[in-house]
This record gives sequence, structure tokens and C-alpha cells, in this order.
Amino acid sequence: MDQALIQKIRNIGIVAHIDAGKTTTTERILFFTGITHKMGEVHDGQAVMDFMKQEQERGITISSAAITTHWRDNQINIIDTPGHIDFTLEVERSLRVLDGIAMVFCAVGGVEPQSETVWHQADRYKVPRIAFINKMDRQGADFEHTITMMNDMLGANALPFQLPMGEETAFEGMIDLITRKAFTFNELEITAADIPPAYKEKVEKLRDELVARLADFDDSLMEKYLDGKPISIEDIKHAARHAVLNINITPVFCGSAFKNKGIQPLLDAIVDFLPSPVDRGLITGLDYANPEKTISRKPSSKNPFSSLAFKIITDPFVGQQTFIRVYSGELKAGSYIYNSTKDRKERIGRILRVHASTREEVAEVKAGDIVALVGMKYTTTGDTLCDEEHPIILESIHYPETVLDLRIEPASKNEREKLSVALSKVALEDPSFRAHFDEETEETVISGMGELHLEIVVDRLKTEHKVDVIVGEPSVAFRETITGEVEHKYRYKKQTGGKGQFAEIEFRIEPNAGGGIEFVDHVRGGNIPREYIPAVEKGFRGTVEKGLLAGFPMVDVRFVLLDGSYHAVDSSEMAFRICTQQAMREIIHKAAPHLLEPMMKLEVNTPDEYMGDIISDITRRRGKIENMRRHRKGSQKVTGLVPLMEMFGYASGLRTLSSGRANFSMEFLNYSPLPKAIEEKVIAIQIEKKKAS
Repeated sequence: MDQALIQKIRNIGIVAHIDAGKTTTTERILFFTGITHKMGEVHDGQAVMDFMKQEQERGITISSAAITTHWRDNQINIIDTPGHIDFTLEVERSLRVLDGIAMVFCAVGGVEPQSETVWHQADRYKVPRIAFINKMDRQGADFEHTITMMNDMLGANALPFQLPMGEETAFEGMIDLITRKAFTFNELEITAADIPPAYKEKVEKLRDELVARLADFDDSLMEKYLDGKPISIEDIKHAARHAVLNINITPVFCGSAFKNKGIQPLLDAIVDFLPSPVDRGLITGLDYANPEKTISRKPSSKNPFSSLAFKIITDPFVGQQTFIRVYSGELKAGSYIYNSTKDRKERIGRILRVHASTREEVAEVKAGDIVALVGMKYTTTGDTLCDEEHPIILESIHYPETVLDLRIEPASKNEREKLSVALSKVALEDPSFRAHFDEETEETVISGMGELHLEIVVDRLKTEHKVDVIVGEPSVAFRETITGEVEHKYRYKKQTGGKGQFAEIEFRIEPNAGGGIEFVDHVRGGNIPREYIPAVEKGFRGTVEKGLLAGFPMVDVRFVLLDGSYHAVDSSEMAFRICTQQAMREIIHKAAPHLLEPMMKLEVNTPDEYMGDIISDITRRRGKIENMRRHRKGSQKVTGLVPLMEMFGYASGLRTLSSGRANFSMEFLNYSPLPKAIEEKVIAIQIEKKKAS
């Protein structure tokens, strides 16, 4: 019975490039499944899933909202995700906990830059998917070309499961290739009928191709197909489901969400082809007692409880809500739970099933479900919550680097404390956002994924948290690193009137490519007492956090403590910490330090006639063109690498160059060494800033 109920759960995400219409698609799904009785539109700020004020004003989805609905006796937990690249973490953390996705493409735009990003994120988490080609009623809609783009650009192995009847303004419905039924729509009504004679020949041809392709992944279907035996609807659906679960194919459906066309067949496809938690199978994690060993949990209520916290929202009425995906076991309201990531116990206050902006309180939650918990004190995004008797640590969520800094300060000194509280709440909800106080300049620095990301954070500080802030100019988040290896011995000795200070360390610093900041203790024989080693590590980590070349955090540095000495009376933790800090400052220039700048992957879609100007402009911005390919008739897609510091104001520059007809997308790729001449300028600017402050 337990498995039969879990088999009827679908945890899905609606994902797409910005403006492909995924929030409208989700709104229609909620309407047709009876969750809402009035259709919300994105353009009039009434979308149910967009419940943050900034989302309603801008017509974009920022926060992935979880919502539960039902279709054909199945429970569907939907997570609506943002399409803008600045909110890529929202998509990332959603994919980590989903079982399947419905990918929305615009029939006019086809595969756009963010579609590719999300597709590759889904590949990383091995998430099965189906595709919905939306906006079939728009001028320039091209169903077949979009499928070709999916195969060429994404390697999607996309197969049409429907054939549209008409395109652009003549779009009236679609034909299901499996059931051979034609669907037409009148307002909210869907009508199933026989295939119109004009489409019969094409339907049979496409259906035969579909069966032949599915037979590659199903032996029994292959046998029937080769022997010329009758093939039932169930045979095709069974083979298609198997192929989707193994990510062998991407079934393609079509419609116009805004005109209420194609939503019910899409819901049928979600239930028929996307996986349940049972289909996704075992979840593996690390054994708490022995992190070298992996253990697994079955998606069953009878297994010990395990779940992952994937999102935190602070609500003015309910307080902090922690969204979790339950992988195994069951949890009752009022019970205790173990946070194995933080090694803390938490008490569950209430369990809420969330319908976007409304909530339903439930007494318990079982394997496969997505709910919000109220009452969590220590849990943050990416933490594992589990049964204390059977602890497990699940794989956390990958966080991208922040690339842009913005200096802000409260409008009045009285609001400094209020700003600090507001920033810690925003950082808790959004791990791709960071904030720190620069003691030298006495300014607060916030860091994020892009200009829009930080703009919305500032907006939220003003509207949600009622903190008036003065905002500076955005600046690039540079990093520092070293390329050389240095060994050094340093003694710190200070004699004051009373007790003195003494510490001596011998150490090596070296590049640690891709390994982050690492501290290694090689001291043997008690030359430095064990209690002082953490002070050396603190001194090292504190120094690299502030940077030694130009005040930017350091990356990829290994510190190896080799030896040292101490004084029985004058040595202290403080002495060893200061000793380490001063030693690092003394030798940093011998380790060949470099500044690193964020490099962005840039994609520009442009009509042919502007190609030359756009490429010249990218080159002028120190960009490197990697690829140019035909996007669709009369337009090209240019991809390349550009330094973020050269891209401020690019949106308006591109508009001017292309008379507003080109568009672009940009995402962080990696950190790369700055050219020497530019590095010297950046360092000089930082020195001037320090003098001024």
C-alpha cells in the first residue's frame, strides 16, 4: 500500500528561459487542477506562484515556490523556477530535489541561452524531462524547427508525441500520436475527436517513426514491431515511460498556455511519463559514523527518516519556513529531528503543505513528499534532516561563486542594526547572496550573481525589511591567488611592561589549484603545543579572507605548518594568530601573487546584419569569440568568453548597436588571471580607496 501511494506522487519543476511562459503554464496547470478558481496573469501581477512583491512588479519569477495539486488521482508537487540567469541557484536547488521536469520552450525563440544552462543543470542531476513548446499561436512559431534546435543544441533526442494543427494565428489544437485523437479547445473546454482527414497520412508516418524509435529502448516493443503484430496504446506508453526514466528520449508536447490550449494533455503526460519517487529509486548519502562509506535509503515510509532542506523563506505571518524533500520514512508534527550536517537536534513545530501563498497544516509527512517545516532554529539550505538513531548525510547543493559586489549603507546610523538583521535573513534564504562589513572603510559590502540579483536584494531591504539604504556603484568581485611556493620561518616577539608575547612558526604556502583554501598540520614532536595549532589556522584563514595583494579574498592556497617553537610563559593563542598574520604579509610577494577576474560565458542572438558590429564590440571588451552558428533564418547565435569588468552597461550598448533587436545572456564560468597592466590599475585604485578611508 505504501509503495502504491508513493507511486502516485510526482515532484516536478517547470523550467525554461526567461519569457518562455513557464509561470503562465504553471498558472494554467493550477487552474485546470482546481487549485485556483481564477486565472492569474504574469503581466497583470496576479500570478499565484509569483507571491513576492518584486516578482509581481517585474513579471518574473525569483523565488522557486512549491505548490501541491492533484490530477487523475495523483499528487503533483510543482516547483516553479526562475528563468533569469542571476537566479540560477534557485533552479539548481530545485533540480536537486525534483524527480522530473517539464521544460517549456517558446515556439518562436526555440532553444535560448538559459534553456541550455538549465538543460545542463538537469543533466548534472540526471533528471528525466518532457518538453512543452509554448506560444504556438505567436507569429513565427515553428514546432519542427524548435525540435531540431533541441536535438542540435541540447542533444535532447526530442521526439514529437503530438502534431500541432495549424501554427501562428491558425493554431487550433494538437493530435496525440499515441492515441490518434485530435484535441481542440474552446475557452476552457477541451474536445477530443477523430483525426481530420488532412492530417491522417502525416500522423501515421510520425506515429510509425515514434514506435520505431521507442522500440530501440524496449525489447518487447521491438519484437512486436519487427513481427508486424498489433501494438497497443499501453505498449507505446510503457516503452515511452521506460525511455523517459532512463533519459533516453525527451517527449515533446505543444500548446498555448495563455490561450488555455494544451494544458490538460500536458498534465496527462506529467502523470504518464515523469517518474514517481519510487521510479527514481534509492537515495545515497554518507554514513555519519564513517564518512568514507556510502549508505542508501529506499523511498518507503518504513525506512528511517531522511530529507534535504532545499529552501528557506521568511514569512511575516508564519515566521521561518524550511522547505524539505522527504526521501524516506515519515515525520510527525511536534516530534524531534536530527540535523546531521550541523550535529544539532531540531523540534518540528508545524508541518505545512504549501499552495503558493496559502498553507494547509498536516499532522505528518511521508517519503516522496515536499513540505515546509516551521520551528527550525539551526537548519540552513543544503542540510540533511534525518532520524537520530540512523544518521545519514545527503549530498548538499552546489553553490555558484558571487561575481559582483555592491557597497551599501543605512540612510541613518540608527538603522545599522536593523540592516544587519535584514541582511542575515536574506543570506539565510538565498545562499548565492553574501554580505560582510568592511572594517577599514566601515561599509557594508553585499555580493551576488549579477546586477538584477543585487537590485532585487536592495529592493527587498527597502520594501520587506523597511531599511532605507544608500547604494554605491556595483564593482567586480576580484579574487587573489598565488602561483609560487614559499617556505618561511617567522618569529613574533613583543615585550610589554607585564607578560610578553612569543610565537615562532615554520611553514610553506603553495598554490592549491581547484582545492580552495586548505590548512595542513605537519608539526611533530610537540614543538608547538596542540592547543595553539587552531590559532595558526585561524590566523591563516582570517588573512586570506581579507586578501594580501589588494584586499580581495584569496582562493586556492594551501598552508602547510611544518614546525615552530613556543615559550612556556609568553606564548598564547593570540601570539600564534598574530605571528601567522604577520608572516603571511611578509612573504606574500615572494609567492608570485595574482589578481583573478570573473570570466563570463556570453551568448548573443542577433540578426545577421549586426554581426560585424557586435563581434567588434565583444573583442573591444577583451572578449574571445568561441562559436558562431545559425540560430534561425536571418539570425545568428554568437558565444564567447568576456571579463565581467568590461560588461557594465552592455545591455544598453547592445540595444544601440542592434536597434534593440539583439538579446544576450551571461553566466559566470570561472576566475582567470588579470592582464598585468589592468592588475596594476586595480591595485592602485584599491590603495587609493584605503588611503581615502
